[in-house]
Amino acid sequence: MTAPGYDHLQGPATTVARCLALTRRDGFTLGFTDHDRALGFEGIAFRPESGAALSALAFGTGLAVDNAEAAGALSDAAITEADIRAGRWDGAAVRLWLADWAEPARRVLRFRGTLGEITRQGGAFTAELRGLAEALNRPQGRLYQARCPAVLGDAACGVDLAAPGLRVAATVAGLEGGRQMLVSGAGTAGTGWFAEGLVQVTGGAAAGLTAAIRSDRVEDGGLRRVELWQGVDAALAAGDPVTLVAGCDKRVETCREKFGNIGNFRGFPHVPGEDWLLTVPARTARRDGGALRA
Repeated sequence: MTAPGYDHLQGPATTVARCLALTRRDGFTLGFTDHDRALGFEGIAFRPESGAALSALAFGTGLAVDNAEAAGALSDAAITEADIRAGRWDGAAVRLWLADWAEPARRVLRFRGTLGEITRQGGAFTAELRGLAEALNRPQGRLYQARCPAVLGDAACGVDLAAPGLRVAATVAGLEGGRQMLVSGAGTAGTGWFAEGLVQVTGGAAAGLTAAIRSDRVEDGGLRRVELWQGVDAALAAGDPVTLVAGCDKRVETCREKFGNIGNFRGFPHVPGEDWLLTVPARTARRDGGALRA
């Protein structure tokens, strides 16, 4: 890969175009260019008819996040409004090249990062581009709190989610509103077993999407009612296969009794809470919100 020949930028005419590639987490890739004809390299077709408009990047010499945005029209052939609502483009990988459209092999990678906030209005979208330095804004270190900060199943937690009962294949039996579903075949676990867990859609039009579970309860007929924190905003339908992943509320009791994993508990259950910090000396043990007595 070679640079696009900055020396020719000094001439009366240039043949430089921007080429943007977006790669979703499922591997699906779209290419955009501000040139008036399609370009192609690295196995990606960069299309001009998508209506995408690429703003100029602002580069800094420090570690500040590079700021840029991409905008374009919503199109069934490119980025659809349904896919944006469903979150398929959240955190997608972004690469931007400055390429010589007369000889695309002469190009230089100018930006690499991820998609940030995506807004849509009037049939168009605007996507924030976040540079690699964005990762430096994440909080580091441990937080001393009563509940466990680990994610169920990660390296810090150590729970094997492949263990029986922790990951269950089920089928959507019905939908009620945008955030409630009835599922069949979810096993015999009691009410609340999947609360704070996940629903992973494994088939149908919404395949690949994931939603967090707010609560679940067993109902008559062997069905389980699952309430989501936020609905799967896609064409989820009865009969679609899903996987329910058990949840963890991060309490020490849950770690010990539900998962038998107390040896890996990462919280500090004996840290005094806010009530203890706000206590004051008093001759009476009553704490009913009434007037303090001498």
